[in-house]
Amino acid sequence: MAINHILVAHDLRSTADLALRRAAQLARQHNAQLTLLHVSEQAQPDAERERAEQLLDSSLSRFAPTGSQLRLRQGRAADVILSQIDELQADLLVLGAHHQRHEFFSGTTLDRIAQGCHIPLLLASIDDDQPYQRALAALNFSLCACAAFAHVYRLLPAQAELHALHVLETPRGNAAEVDELLSTQRLLFEQLLLDETRNLPATGPTLSHSVQPGNMPSELQAAINSYQPQLLVLGCHGRGALSQALLGSLAQHYLHKAPCDVLVVR
Repeated sequence: MAINHILVAHDLRSTADLALRRAAQLARQHNAQLTLLHVSEQAQPDAERERAEQLLDSSLSRFAPTGSQLRLRQGRAADVILSQIDELQADLLVLGAHHQRHEFFSGTTLDRIAQGCHIPLLLASIDDDQPYQRALAALNFSLCACAAFAHVYRLLPAQAELHALHVLETPRGNAAEVDELLSTQRLLFEQLLLDETRNLPATGPTLSHSVQPGNMPSELQAAINSYQPQLLVLGCHGRGALSQALLGSLAQHYLHKAPCDVLVVR
């Protein structure tokens, strides 16, 4: 899916400017419209509203492409953001990470947005507005993981590298049986990549891949530590709230403890 309209939500925290800078870089790269949205939970005095508008206008002028627009709305932040996605027909939502120290828990604004967001959600965490150069995608044979892979393939510039990691949950059997199973999985995974890239642009990022036996959370974290991606890509199931399936749980974890920018696709 092409990226034609990017919505970035700004809550006046410093991390929100990271999100705006990343959204602006992507808007320029994809020649997309950019809308900066600020939501106040309650009615604000005129002076406070004007101050917020001036700060947001300043950030918009400083970072965003010409023609970008500013919207100020009032209401419950998650509800307003989700309604604006539909009203604007946005293709990508960008938020700033808050680097909260707590473990994942339900009920926060970020969780409500992630649960209701039907378009790719990009959580900006790193202080860098240059085009992405290294991305890591957790990829299995599920439709949601394949959709996430296709989205990031189109999102990245041609000069970037995209590494697809497939984890074979700790296989059982003797050494010979495990080796045979791994060989089969590698062949199947290579075929999956061929099938998935067949309908993607030929000028996409450089691809690499690996198949690792073990536990998905630990193997993914090991890959993050060694590969040092600027962007981590996760697919999660779109049934109801964020799925408690494996990639859903990983998405929940990394949205709250982002090691880099995180793209979640349902």
